[in-house]
Amino acid sequence: MYNDSQYILDDLLRAWHAHCKGYSPVPVAGADPMFRNAKAGRGYDTTAEIIEDELHGSTMESIDFQVDQMQDPWRSAIHELARNLWTECSVWRHPRLLGLDSLERAAIVAQARNQLTQRLMTAGVM
Repeated sequence: MYNDSQYILDDLLRAWHAHCKGYSPVPVAGADPMFRNAKAGRGYDTTAEIIEDELHGSTMESIDFQVDQMQDPWRSAIHELARNLWTECSVWRHPRLLGLDSLERAAIVAQARNQLTQRLMTAGVM
């Protein structure tokens, strides 16, 4: 049975996976690395949209940091879970978790969810 924090975590993991898929160190081939973090003028956006985008980016960076601080196999389980949530089907398996049976995998995913929830609550993201 899911509680509210699990639904919130699922939504955050979906958004985080989509955010990670869109990341590129240098967005355009041949672009000068000095300008890779430059942002185009956003005169057409409202103040609320700009604040919302900045908040979303900060949240995704916080999730990325917290996941990176986790140890394997829990970090791998989070990556697998995020991809499955984003694609809305449970077909993806992380290579580091292939040797586990379904009960071990379920236990690791549950532990990883709990660890990440605690980390995000402590960080103030949830």
